[in-house]
Order: sequence, then C-alpha cells, then structure tokens
Amino acid sequence: MNPIRQVETGAIYCGDNLERLAQFPDECIDLIYLDPPFFSNRHYEVIWGDEAEVRSFEDRWEGDIYSYIGWMRERVMEMHRVLKPTGSFYLHADHHAGHYLKVMLDDIFRASNLRNEIIWSYKRYTAASNRFQRLHDTIFFYGKGPESVFNDIRESYGPKSGKADSHYKQDDDGRWYRWQKRKDQEPYKLYLDPKGRRLGDVWEIPTINASARERLGYPTQKPELLLERVILASSNPGDVVLDPFAGCGTTQVVAERLGREWIGIDISPTAVGIMERRLLKASNGAAKVKLVNVPMTEAQVRALKPFEFQNWVMQQVTGSQSPRKSGDMGIDGYTFMYHDPIQVKQSERVGRNVVDNFETAVERSGKDTGFVVAFSFTRGAFEEAARARAAGKPKIVLVTVNELLNASHYLLAPLLSDFRPLPPGGSSPADRIPTPDLIGVFGNVQKNPFDRSLATSGRPTDSVDELVASGQTPVG
Repeated sequence: MNPIRQVETGAIYCGDNLERLAQFPDECIDLIYLDPPFFSNRHYEVIWGDEAEVRSFEDRWEGDIYSYIGWMRERVMEMHRVLKPTGSFYLHADHHAGHYLKVMLDDIFRASNLRNEIIWSYKRYTAASNRFQRLHDTIFFYGKGPESVFNDIRESYGPKSGKADSHYKQDDDGRWYRWQKRKDQEPYKLYLDPKGRRLGDVWEIPTINASARERLGYPTQKPELLLERVILASSNPGDVVLDPFAGCGTTQVVAERLGREWIGIDISPTAVGIMERRLLKASNGAAKVKLVNVPMTEAQVRALKPFEFQNWVMQQVTGSQSPRKSGDMGIDGYTFMYHDPIQVKQSERVGRNVVDNFETAVERSGKDTGFVVAFSFTRGAFEEAARARAAGKPKIVLVTVNELLNASHYLLAPLLSDFRPLPPGGSSPADRIPTPDLIGVFGNVQKNPFDRSLATSGRPTDSVDELVASGQTPVG
C-alpha cells in the first residue's frame, strides 16, 4: 500500500516497536521523539499491567544496564534507518542511564550530529536529604545529517527580559526596550527583537500538576508544551512525526494540533485504546485514527494473555480495573456509571458454581447487579442466574465475548466532551455528572464510585446492551 519512502500515517500500532519499525521503509520519517521507560536497578513500573507489557519489561531488565542498552540499541538503529537525511531525533532520559544512552547515540548518529543536550528543568521536590534535589531530565537532540530541519522558534519576553538586572520596559505598543546612551550621543531606545527571545538548551517547563487541564493520570505523561517545542523546532507542517513509545499519546495529540502527520507505537493494547480516545477528544472527533494489530476477532481475543484479555474487556465496556489483585472476591473490575462489579473469565462453558460464588461477591459489595464475561456459559449458569433473580438476590448478567465484539456500534464514547461541565457557583443534582480523566475511565474510577441518582436515564434492557451502555453517559 505504501510506496517507497512513504509510510501510512494516522496509525497507532499495537505491538513491539522493533517488529513494527522493521516493516517501515528506509528514510520515511521526519522527526522521532521517544520517551522510553527509564532504567533503574531499584524500581520500574509496569503502567498498564498488560501481559505483553510485563514480558517487555522482563526482557528489558533481565540483566544489568548493558542488557538495557542492548535492548535500546537495536531499536534506535531501526529508528536511525527510517529517519530521513533531513530528520531529527530526540531521546528523553533521566539520571539512571542517560550517560550510557549518550555514548550509544554518539555511536549510531555520530557525535558530530549531536545538536543539543537539552535540560528540562522543573520543580518537583522530594524528601531526599542526602543529595541535592533532582529537578531535571535530559533530552538528547541529534540530526541525522548536517541538513536536518531546524526552525528558530522563540519565546516571548517577560518583565525581566535580558539579564536579571535589566531595565527593559514596554512601550504603548507592547514592545520591550531600554534606554541606550553612548558618549557624545543623545539617549535612544534600544528595542528587543519583536520575534521574541531565542530558546536556550535549558527549558523551564512545569510538570503536569494535579489540576492541569491536560492531565490524564499517566505516571510519565509529559507536558504538551515540551512536545510543542520539539515538533515546531524540528518539523514543518505535513511532516511525519513518530513516537515509538507512545504511552498516552501526547506526541500524537500535539502533532495533530500542529498540522503534522503522525505515527504511534505502543506494546500495550490498553495504551492504544486510550490514545485513540484522547486523539478523538482533542480533535473533537476530526482526527482520522487507524488502530493496527489491536484484537478485533474472537480468535485474536482468545490468543491474548490473561492480563491483556482482562484489559481488553474493560476497555470494550469503558470499565475500570479492580484496585485489588488478590482477595477481590472474584471482582475484576467495575462498570463506569454505576460501579457494578464485573468478573472476567477467559474460559468456555463457565458454569453454575462461578455464578453462585459471584452472586455472593456482588451482594457483599452492596450492589444489586453484576456482570460475568466469558466465551460461553453452561445451561446451569443461566439457570443459576435466573434462580438468584427470582429469589431477590443480585441480578447476574452473563455476557459472551462474541456479544462484546458485535456491540462495537456502542463503543464510541465516553469522551470528555460527553460530560456536562459544572456551572460556576454550584449545580443542581441533575447537573452533577462526573468529568473523569481518561486514565480514570480505565483505572481509577474505583476510587470515586458514581451514585445511581446521577444518571440522566434509566438502565437499558438486560443483555450485552446493559453492560456496554453502562459506559455511556447521555447528555441533554
């Protein structure tokens, strides 16, 4: 489909970036930004809990720092291959492995092609008392060759423009100036460049705080301003921007807003789903997003590992994972609006005893409805669900994977635009519709259960419609 030197854009690929990059043609990408998981012998975090992501992390940290650098090297070599001669490469690192990565990058890109070692400076204090506070990350910026694109972007002047002790003022037109006087001359106004101040290699950009509008809750989410500088400086409208560790999709969102073509790759099916939702929300549904290698058939779903299967189910119904990995009484997650328990079984012919035990778990949770998702159920399972309902016990709805796959026409929301914001000065009960962040939809809703009285309409009929529609929030 793709002619030589071109690659399909607007695509989010689910899988190992090494395998995907190997399928790209040579010299097809204008800009690569990557924020790979940082190396630490003490700690690393599997963000989504997908089985594929767990395996990837195990491979990456199985040995020492040299194993990690070897894992990175083969991927960066593929990135170098697909980068155009005029392309640029930005790698985000922290203190754990930055110096090792720098040596590797000098070898692959050549040290002469290092453009900058950018310092991202921020204020994020910790309780450390035996060292100075760590208040920066490093971004290594390389051009593939001497003709790599670089646009001279500027930042606006502030009240203390120029030196810290400067005496610049603003005239009636908003232009910054100071008085200049030379020997035997009358004083005159010396104006600063109206384009703004040239950026240095120390970028003071705040981290995303808890109340930031762009915050998703993703542990390593980077500010959009950071990506905006990278994309504006090293690409032009229509250029192709690649993020091979796409995470929650900040690179793609900013690239879309700035009129660039983009490609994202991530090993986590959950991350891929969140990226799609975020892009659609940020573009008011205008972004054309193609998901590649995401499970779409029953055979593909059957092939998923347990963590991936559970995440897939929760994503299909916009549910949330249970915060407890053990001792959860068989509750794997919760529906979005009503916070009803969900149990996920990657099995055929789920029987009566599973339904019976889950009834008890639902009853103990204080809910009157629960859902079990599996590939199929026995007659005994349906009989037990009917018996419990007739006896006034919790209603257990049995949903097959095939039903979820065929319910895709429901799976278009919720996006943030589907929630009514609270008016200034308070709201009436009918207005109190929650406005969760995107990560909250998938992982943190359990911290803030939603009251049934908040819904703007009654429950749908008893079927897969009920489970899927539990993730929809009608807005009047």
